[in-house]
Amino acid sequence: MLPERGQDGRAATGFARVLGHRTAWTPVGDGEFFCPGCGGDRNYQRLTGRRRFTLLGLPVLPRGETGPVVECASCQRHYGTDALDHPTTTRFSAMLRDAVHTVALAVLSANGSCARTSLETAAVAVRAAGFPDCTREQLAALVDALAADTGRVHGEPCTPGLAIELHEALDPLAPHLAPVGREAILLQGARIALADGPYTPAEREVLATVGAALTIRADEVTRLLAAARTPS
Repeated sequence: MLPERGQDGRAATGFARVLGHRTAWTPVGDGEFFCPGCGGDRNYQRLTGRRRFTLLGLPVLPRGETGPVVECASCQRHYGTDALDHPTTTRFSAMLRDAVHTVALAVLSANGSCARTSLETAAVAVRAAGFPDCTREQLAALVDALAADTGRVHGEPCTPGLAIELHEALDPLAPHLAPVGREAILLQGARIALADGPYTPAEREVLATVGAALTIRADEVTRLLAAARTPS
């Protein structure tokens, strides 16, 4: 018969001390992740556990497996394995850098003339994203090399191959960007396109593909592209 609970709950507390449960964790992997508790990159252990009933603190009966979980080496807190889906700060920076570079090359490839002003605007964006040594001459050479490699002609509409390249660079990044961040990448591409004059049809098509890959609604893409044409 269970002890009766008194007003102060001492009986229930005593019972809990007699019978409880314990989890024995076993490491099954490790690595680095972005810890949501610490707010930065930390080492982690991936753990699986076996739960047991305890009697007077001693394990007696198995209750089955639990986990897996991710344990932060710094704060010691446990998180679901979906925490590993969030890129580390280092990985995120690389993804953002590569995305801006890919968008810049795509817009320049759509630009029929690849004008000096467009190249310089693109170089400024790429340098700010994490390629500090990028120059307009390097970008021009890359655009020419891409055209030679793919058979693409400057100023042609967004080809399936180019659309795939944009989606490969932007799809993994989009879920981890706030709306303002996704818009900023699109607007960078718009500024490159506008540096030498109004949008060409090919540039608009490339920018529409960029917007779709960043999960920006088509009407919002239209609004943002129109806003980019208006001097602030």
